[in-house]
Amino acid sequence: MTDPELRQLVESNARTAQAILEAMAEARLEREEARDQFYAGMRRVDEAIQRLTTVQEGMINLLSSLDEDRPTVLRKLNSIENKVDRLLGA
Repeated sequence: MTDPELRQLVESNARTAQAILEAMAEARLEREEARDQFYAGMRRVDEAIQRLTTVQEGMINLLSSLDEDRPTVLRKLNSIENKVDRLLGA
């Protein structure tokens, strides 16, 4: 192999190595972007879960308060029914 051919081979190998390094750097950046997008998506999922939990707690509290109010409402309805019965019976 002549000296110019050897130099050409070395230069070709250097360009190939540089291209490989650039491709690796680009792949690393793409992985970082994908990881950032994944973590952002996970944060959104966590926030949605927190909102759903808050809504669920609110619904539980509402249903609980309805259960607590029901005896009062039933007593009032019974009282009204008794008054109507007395008025109709009188």
